[in-house]
Amino acid sequence: MSTLVTKEAPDFTAQAVMPDNTFAELKLSSYRGKYVVLFFYPLDFTFVCPSEIIAFDKKLDAFKERNCEVVGVSVDSHFSHWAWKNTPVEKGGIGNVRYPIVADIKKDIARSYDVLFDESVALRGLFLIDKEGVVRHSVINDLSLGRNVDEALRMLEALQFTEKHGEVCPANWRPGEEGMKPTAEGVAGYLAKHAK
Repeated sequence: MSTLVTKEAPDFTAQAVMPDNTFAELKLSSYRGKYVVLFFYPLDFTFVCPSEIIAFDKKLDAFKERNCEVVGVSVDSHFSHWAWKNTPVEKGGIGNVRYPIVADIKKDIARSYDVLFDESVALRGLFLIDKEGVVRHSVINDLSLGRNVDEALRMLEALQFTEKHGEVCPANWRPGEEGMKPTAEGVAGYLAKHAK
């Protein structure tokens, strides 16, 4: 499996269910100038998937405050996405999530992001795309392992910190903490200061 990190995110145009429940063509490159968290999930009307989709929706305001759009993708049709959104959560649906869900019925998008599993469903791939359309972070989980939405938000904050300050983020960096100068002296000083 090759990595897309540091490369331009593969563009696509596909049908999506929009936040207002309408159908529209979504073009990834139309988000240039914003950050994008693009995430893949295996299938509608399944088990781990709704927990992730709803978790992203609960944190959506935090992403949007940081100029970041969230876009979900699976190999289901836009009709299936619409039906799932219009099924109450207590009956196995996802409710009216407030970000687009893309239909990848031909599996071309999952294939271009190298997350298509057994030519059938997408693995749980997540891609953080910067304002210029470059993939800066990715993580891919097996089907049974749900992602940590807080970690996706932390990675966005880390990327924005490095862009703003020209420093790098050490292990376990959190917003409000200092970064490191990208020099041998900067790393040594940081490690000496934080050695415990």
